[in-house]
Amino acid sequence: MKYLKKHGVALCYTLPAAIIITAFFITSILYTFYVSFTNDNGLGAPKWVGFENYVNIFRDLTYITSLKNTFIWVVATLVFPVGLGLLFSVLLQNIKGQRFFKNIFYLPYAMSLTVVGVIWVFLFSQTGINFLLNKIGMEWLAMEWLSTPPYNTYAMIVASVWQGTGTNMLLFLIGLGALPKDPFEAASIDGASRLRTFWSITLPLLNPITIVVMGMALVNSFKIFDLIWVMTMGGPYRSSETLAVTMYRESFVLFHFGQGAAISIVLTIASIAVSWFYLRKTIVKEA
Repeated sequence: MKYLKKHGVALCYTLPAAIIITAFFITSILYTFYVSFTNDNGLGAPKWVGFENYVNIFRDLTYITSLKNTFIWVVATLVFPVGLGLLFSVLLQNIKGQRFFKNIFYLPYAMSLTVVGVIWVFLFSQTGINFLLNKIGMEWLAMEWLSTPPYNTYAMIVASVWQGTGTNMLLFLIGLGALPKDPFEAASIDGASRLRTFWSITLPLLNPITIVVMGMALVNSFKIFDLIWVMTMGGPYRSSETLAVTMYRESFVLFHFGQGAAISIVLTIASIAVSWFYLRKTIVKEA
């Protein structure tokens, strides 16, 4: 009762909006789940097809390629932007002009993925990296980067790493700045090397911020879409599609709403399951 008296006015303003948003959210999930069991194409009355759309995801070569590419993106996004962000944060921790380097590294993250995609399409064109390779006598390395599987996927991962490393670095710098000094002073007195100090003291103390950074990277890797659509549109011949891109193409290009809904359900379940497994393991380990 005391809570209602104190926060009653705020609840009157927020509760209606919260109820409406929740209702739309739940309705959308239930409708998507229903459509995933039909052959809905937006033209005629949808027919119930059972688990056919879900079976296609693990049977059709196009969808299998999307699954494989999604796995590659998840692994690469966890390893490179997080690893490089940690490395650069350690290197920049005690240098002069740190603010300048922070701004330089953070600048790509301030751009939208669409802008990042346009920049890297130019860099991977004949007037970009290939032009430089030809000038330095390494023309044998030049290729159609965005038209040659699987190098087109690797090229887009490079663009994603360039865009995402800076924010991870800033988060790690915040974590490094909050670490207690006593363990490092004790390690210095004991004669521990910098590498040993980093491995035995810095990394364990950074574990809470590492959980946050890797959790964010994990979720973002599953929903990567803008960058791929701008750089290759999932081509050539759908060879660089991830599940998010395949879901969009099936739903809004090919109008296979049933198949697109099934892919969205699988993508959502995979994202939640992997995130839950990761957080459960890391939090239990932390405890």
